[in-house]
Amino acid sequence: MEFTRKFNKEQSSNLLSQAIFKFLPYWPLFIGLIILGAGSAWVYLRFTTPLYETTATLLIKDEKKGAVESKTIESLDQLSSKKIIENEMEVIQSASLIHDVINQLHLYAPIYKKAEFKKISAYSTAPVQVQIEAPDDIEPIENIQFKFNRHDSSVVIDDKIYPVNTWISTTFGRIKFELNVSGKKEDGGEYSFSLIKPKSVISSIKQRLKVTTSNKMTSILNLSFIDEEPKRGEAILNELLLVYNKANVQDKNILADNTLKFIDERLKSVEQDLKGIEGKIQNYKSQQNAVDIGPQGRLFLENVSNNDQKLSDINMQLAVLGQVERYVNSSNNAIGVVPSTLGVSDPTLSKLVEKLYASELEYETLKKTTGENSPTLIAVVDRIEKIKPSIINNIQSQRGSLLATRENLSATNGMYTSVLRAIPEKERELIEINREQGIKNGIYSFLLQKKEETALSYASTVTDSRVIDKAQSSDKPVSPKKKIVYLSSVMIALLLGMGLILGRESLSRKVMFRYEIENLSELPIIGEIGIEASNDPIVISEGKKTFVAEQFRKLRMSLNYIGINSKHKKILVTSSISGEGKSFIATNLALSLALTNKKVILLDFDLNNPSITSSLNVHNEKGITEFLMGESDIHEIIQQTEHNPNLHIISTGNLPSNPTELIMNGKAEELISYLDSSFDYIIIDTAPVMPVTDAYVLSQLCDATLYVVRHNFTPKVFVERLDANNKINSLNNLAIVFNGVTARGIGGSGYGYGYGYGYIYDDRNSRKKLSYPGS
Repeated sequence: MEFTRKFNKEQSSNLLSQAIFKFLPYWPLFIGLIILGAGSAWVYLRFTTPLYETTATLLIKDEKKGAVESKTIESLDQLSSKKIIENEMEVIQSASLIHDVINQLHLYAPIYKKAEFKKISAYSTAPVQVQIEAPDDIEPIENIQFKFNRHDSSVVIDDKIYPVNTWISTTFGRIKFELNVSGKKEDGGEYSFSLIKPKSVISSIKQRLKVTTSNKMTSILNLSFIDEEPKRGEAILNELLLVYNKANVQDKNILADNTLKFIDERLKSVEQDLKGIEGKIQNYKSQQNAVDIGPQGRLFLENVSNNDQKLSDINMQLAVLGQVERYVNSSNNAIGVVPSTLGVSDPTLSKLVEKLYASELEYETLKKTTGENSPTLIAVVDRIEKIKPSIINNIQSQRGSLLATRENLSATNGMYTSVLRAIPEKERELIEINREQGIKNGIYSFLLQKKEETALSYASTVTDSRVIDKAQSSDKPVSPKKKIVYLSSVMIALLLGMGLILGRESLSRKVMFRYEIENLSELPIIGEIGIEASNDPIVISEGKKTFVAEQFRKLRMSLNYIGINSKHKKILVTSSISGEGKSFIATNLALSLALTNKKVILLDFDLNNPSITSSLNVHNEKGITEFLMGESDIHEIIQQTEHNPNLHIISTGNLPSNPTELIMNGKAEELISYLDSSFDYIIIDTAPVMPVTDAYVLSQLCDATLYVVRHNFTPKVFVERLDANNKINSLNNLAIVFNGVTARGIGGSGYGYGYGYGYIYDDRNSRKKLSYPGS
């Protein structure tokens, strides 16, 4: 466990060190980007309209959760049905309710006031509000400029004066300017208003409205709304709650009203029947002199009356079921008069009918504001079509049960009828009339009772919800948040800087880092040479202690690694392509070896594009070409340089037309063999390996080959192919020198593209600590 913790700690430290290595040298870039990001954040905050959050709390009387009415109130409200909180969440966010809110608050005509650089909402500060006679027929118009004249309370648009609180005809429809109670009644303000289709406003409000529950165990809804003006946000939420409660009460009132109408119609019919029966009894008694009935007749009447009452209830329920069935079958998603379910004992049917009515009401409202192919409208239609079969199935089930019960009661009445035949004829006829009267009286009493219950429910109708907290806006904007914006700008600046650096270094096709060479090739890297800012081809001399000079001294020490000593002294220097600095490496390496009091000779064997002659300031009349062609002797072509008495050079001479064939004629081997016996070190500079094959020929005559790879110059593909190519055309004892390594970052100091750092001395012997450009 301890080992794992230590390993993770070391790994984290390693990652941090790598991050510092990669990005710290570019600190001026990051500082610049951070300043730019902070400036952009300031501009963003300056021109972005702040948004405020408005919240409200609503209690729903959910049938599954704790909000239950008292039994007294519940007994009065017979038409009420408990709400399901999940359904009410959708209802509150429905387009129909939001559409009513938009019309009440005139949100289809937002008013703005011109401010510096932008427009700001003037919902609560504008002197007037704009009302449209037909909001659903609005043609969208933007930026209608107007001014308010407080002296005569008029509005001026394009030099036309319009009175307030009066309907007027304009080019954009019938409108009315109403005085805003909370607005500022002052001149000089430049205002403008736009006209927006309510459908677009509904979509905007729904996106910014959020309805959630406090937790799963409660029936409390939390409403939140995001808006740029706190007062408007509060008005929208408060109006939405008001419209929601009004819709609940309206639904109950419609159901109660329909029930009362049904009962009144039935009472009128039964009342007429009773009047006819009473007249019939009176006529019968006067004509037949029948005053009273016997004990058997009274007993019969009592038994039959009970059965007839039950049959009456059943027939009424069957009639109600028939009305409901006709309503469901005739309803084509259009709102109609909802039949009463009075007398039906099954509460499921009442809830299904109420749910169907609510869905049809929503359909009618949405149809006015949305298209026929609207997903919301289609969803409502689907819900209606699913409710109807459930109602029909319920009706059929209840009807079957009621019909069976009616048959049983009819059979019992048949038995009583046979008993009735035994009673004297006059008494029997009077009993039948009294029986009919009793049935009608029972129905009449039942209807009167239900009428009183419905009237009480109508009078005591209350909403199934209660506002706990009215809308209240936050004191500070919820968006944009300054701290987050500034922090994000800094993070983006850092990420952008890292992306630029990584993109520049990692996506380059050229060799940038030493580790890239190590990953692409298995050949050893025995030296790194930094870039020389002075462009002087000679960077090392007696007593010179510049950084690059020290690197050549390190390279001189590294020759032991590849086996260069007093017996193996021939070194070939080449590269992939021209421009990688092979001649620069060969020249200064030769000078570095000469500084150790060793006799060194430098051969410019680049017979295609020589450059050493001009660097060392020697003549080029006779050289390697003349020797290989047999026109000059070895002693004639060896020259001593002015830079160091131990350094000698053989120039190229005149460039031949066939350098490769000339090198292979055997004279090159003779030349190198002679020099091997006369000098301590032999440095041969030859042509790059990609254009010509000279290096492959000369490498076989040497003890080691230095292959120069230049930072940000040599293509990676050449290094990648180096191992494979060397197996086919071998370069003897091959090692790599990483040349031209620059300091990473801005300012030329800090970690570089190679390895290491340390102290160096400049030419004035002043000591200072610098990071190696090659490290």
